[in-house]
Amino acid sequence: MKKIINNPADFVPEMLDGLLRAHPDQLSYTEDIHCIVRADAPVEGKVALATGGGSGHLPVFLGYVGKGMLDGCAVGDVFSSPSADQMLAVTKRIHGGKGVVYIYGNYGGDVMNFDMAAEMAEFDDIPVRTVLVRDDVASAPPEEAERRRGVAGMVFAFKVAGAKADLGGSLDEVVEVTERALANIRTMGVALSPCTVPMAGKPTFTIGEDEMEIGMGIHGEPGIKREKLQSADQIAERMTTAILEDLQPQAGDRLAVMVNGLGATPPEELYILYRKVHQMLTDRDLSVHRAYVGEYATSMEMAGASVTLFRLDDELAALLDHPAHTPFFTQV
Repeated sequence: MKKIINNPADFVPEMLDGLLRAHPDQLSYTEDIHCIVRADAPVEGKVALATGGGSGHLPVFLGYVGKGMLDGCAVGDVFSSPSADQMLAVTKRIHGGKGVVYIYGNYGGDVMNFDMAAEMAEFDDIPVRTVLVRDDVASAPPEEAERRRGVAGMVFAFKVAGAKADLGGSLDEVVEVTERALANIRTMGVALSPCTVPMAGKPTFTIGEDEMEIGMGIHGEPGIKREKLQSADQIAERMTTAILEDLQPQAGDRLAVMVNGLGATPPEELYILYRKVHQMLTDRDLSVHRAYVGEYATSMEMAGASVTLFRLDDELAALLDHPAHTPFFTQV
C-alpha cells in the first residue's frame, strides 16, 4: 500500500479535520467531527436536507454540504455506514423548523441506520422524510429497480432538492420533486482497477491489466461482465446505450449529462468519453442542457468512470440551474 497517510486508523478523522480547516466559512460540525453541517446551520424556515455514507467517495457525500444543496452529512469510516446516533446528531443540528429530508444511496447498512435515526428524531418532534437513490442500472433490471444501488446520480438529486428547499419549498414539495428527479436519472459505470482501503492495506479486488468490469459498483460490487479493455468510444457506447435503453428518452428531450471519474482517471480521458456520449445523444435528437465532467462520486483511487443521464422537464431544469455553493460544487 502506497498512500499519503499517517496511522490508517486516523485516516477519516484527519481527513475531516483538514477539510473543516480548509473551509471554515462553509462547514462546521457537531460535538462529533463525523457529523458535518453547514456553517450557518440551522437555516430557520427552510426544509433541511441530510445525507450520509461511508468515506472514500469524495466529493460524495460531505462535499455537497452548503448553500443551495445539503445542510448536513453523517460520515462513516471508509465504505462503512455512519451510525444512527451520528445521523440523529446531524438531524437535530440542521432542523430549521420545517422538517428534514434524508437523501442517500440504497445500501443495507445506511438504510438501517437512517431509519433508526428517523425514528429517534420523531421523539424530538422533528418530521423526517426519506428519498432513496437507486440510479445504477447495472445493479438490477428495471422490474427490480427497488434493488438498485445509489451512485453518481445522487449528486443531481442533491442539487434538485437543495434548490427546491432554497426556494422555500415545503417538506412534501421537496420530497416530490426529488423523487421525480430520481425517476429520470440513470447511471452506469466501468472499473479498470481496484482501490485500497487504508485499514485493509490491500486491494478490494483483483483485475487484469488488460481487463475492465462493466457495471461495477463504487465499493467494488460485481458488475455485469468482466472483459478485455476496449477503446474509449466503445466504453462510452456500452454505458450510454444501456442507460438509454432503460431511461427511454424521446427525440427532443433535454438531458443533463455527468461523466464522472472514479478517482484515478485523468480529466483528459473523461472528456474523450464525453465526446462520444454527446455524439450519441445528438444523433438521437436529444439535447444537452448541462454537462458535468469531472470527479463527483469516487471510489478512493479506483480507475474508471461512470455516465449519468438526467431527463429534464421545465421545473427540473430550472432547479438544476439554481445557484449553489459548496466546497466541491459551485454554480452561479
